[in-house]
Amino acid sequence: MSQDSLRQRAGDLLQHAGIRIDGDAPTDLRVHDERLYARVFAHGSLGLGEGYMDGWWDVDDLPGFMTRLLASHLDEHLKTLDTLISHFKARFINLQRGEHSFEVGKVHYDLGNDLFNAMLGKRLVYSCGYWAQAGNLDDAQAAKLDLVCRKLQLKPGQRVLDIGCGWGEALKYAAEHYGVEGVGVTISQQQAEFARELCKGLPIEIRLQDYHELDEPFDAVYSIGMFEHVGGKNYRAYFETVRRCLKEGGLSLLHCIGSNNTPARPDPWIEKYIFPNSMIPAASQVTAALEGLFVVEDWHNFGTDYDRTLTAWRANFDAAWPQLAQTYDERFRRMWHYYLAASAAVFRTRRDQLWQLVMSPEGVPGGLHVPR
Repeated sequence: MSQDSLRQRAGDLLQHAGIRIDGDAPTDLRVHDERLYARVFAHGSLGLGEGYMDGWWDVDDLPGFMTRLLASHLDEHLKTLDTLISHFKARFINLQRGEHSFEVGKVHYDLGNDLFNAMLGKRLVYSCGYWAQAGNLDDAQAAKLDLVCRKLQLKPGQRVLDIGCGWGEALKYAAEHYGVEGVGVTISQQQAEFARELCKGLPIEIRLQDYHELDEPFDAVYSIGMFEHVGGKNYRAYFETVRRCLKEGGLSLLHCIGSNNTPARPDPWIEKYIFPNSMIPAASQVTAALEGLFVVEDWHNFGTDYDRTLTAWRANFDAAWPQLAQTYDERFRRMWHYYLAASAAVFRTRRDQLWQLVMSPEGVPGGLHVPR
């Protein structure tokens, strides 16, 4: 097919999303390299993302552009070999066990604390904030941490486990505001080192450890933004680990992104450049994995808050770019913009959700009043 024919085909598809090629609206596509059309039709979302990273196209409102694409389901017209390979790997290969389990830590979370420190705000909390009564990112993250503590009914002297503790902010908050002691496990060397320094002087232990190895009692167990890296083949093992470590009468909280789509459908671009070996769970997978282990006391969805969180992260990233540019190049900047914009669009169009599940081993007698 000629380049003119590919351009025409692309233009016809984009019309369904209200997008024009070389138009003057903020969400219109400006093409700098005509090879873009063949690249996208051959490689789908991977080709579109790589084309943006390479400067082959631009748009003034990137999140708005991505929102139009997803809302009109144009991505469903671009099922390519790359997509099929990603789905095949996610469905049939256990990419989250053994040495694979540490890969996302090395590729993503070890990029540099300078990057995340600049982007995430006052607290290094790399998950959705809770904006119900918050007006800015820092308040939204503090509200989320407090919401987790209140849902778990934390009390002084309790021992808690944070699976995938990140930079230690949630444990620090719980120790300082609710008087608990705790253990945090992470697969990122840089996160572990930072968390140990952050929590110095508090009754907190940070371990570089695979959560499967855990077998000790805790009054409460939670995970914030880590379940996306567990993988469908390991969901049952995750809940078995939590159940094994949770005392009778204790509560567990799972904070994670959830998908409306069928299981095992990772995006090829996200898989290659941002979160290798990661998978967004479907509700059917979660419920099947916890059967016989837990009573789900509450299932809270505040996915639209992730759009606001990602928008705030991008503003922070842009403000810090003059300093970050000394470490990261222009292709990285464009990659990161694409990642944040595409992610915001996913939540804006309600493709993905943000779930908080509160679970008990045998059911709370009389039921559990869960705060919002």
